[in-house]
Amino acid sequence: MSEPHTERPLQPGDRAPNVVLDAITRQGKVAIDDFRGHKPVLVGLFRGLHCAFCRRQIAAMSQLESALREKGIDSLTVVNTPIERARLYFRYHPLPNLLAASDPERVSHRAFGLPKLEFTETETNWPYKLSNDAVMSMRIDLPGELPEPMDPRAATTYLDEVDGYEFTEADKQMIATGEGQLVGQFLLDRDGVVRWSFTEVPEGGRYMFGVPTPQELMSAASQVAG
Repeated sequence: MSEPHTERPLQPGDRAPNVVLDAITRQGKVAIDDFRGHKPVLVGLFRGLHCAFCRRQIAAMSQLESALREKGIDSLTVVNTPIERARLYFRYHPLPNLLAASDPERVSHRAFGLPKLEFTETETNWPYKLSNDAVMSMRIDLPGELPEPMDPRAATTYLDEVDGYEFTEADKQMIATGEGQLVGQFLLDRDGVVRWSFTEVPEGGRYMFGVPTPQELMSAASQVAG
């Protein structure tokens, strides 16, 4: 059986594929089909825990978990981190009621149509290639987290130092194979159909390292719950 794959991010109206992954925060497997026919689910597909921005995006998503649950919507966080490394991280950085799954091969990212950027010397062909100059010209503005707007690499170094994040061999392997993986969040109805999404793909990278506003996400959740 070949793995599901799509050439563009899934859009509202698309049926989400089934993906089966190792659960991090409980034993066994977790699958998209676990929710289909039962409950809507917000699926967050992130880079690995080695990514300082993703650690914050995961925390932001988890903060809405109880509000989503009140609307009858479950949440699933997927990280491009090997299972044992991910379990160790969440043991020391627990997030209440977090259901997380490990996807070191990024099967779910491809299935939901999230491309992987290749970083190049001079060529930019968004969302497949991005030049070093384009990367360095970007500015990440995280008030309260960064002292000033910074380029992604400087911001990453700063945030990793603030977090005291210690990179393991598993982290380094994920960086080597998936550093440019784009990420996103997809809200599926109880039939497993996408009703809302937020990804890094649109508008030439304008949304890279960003998160949807809680108001935007909860507004979409209200429509799915209704």
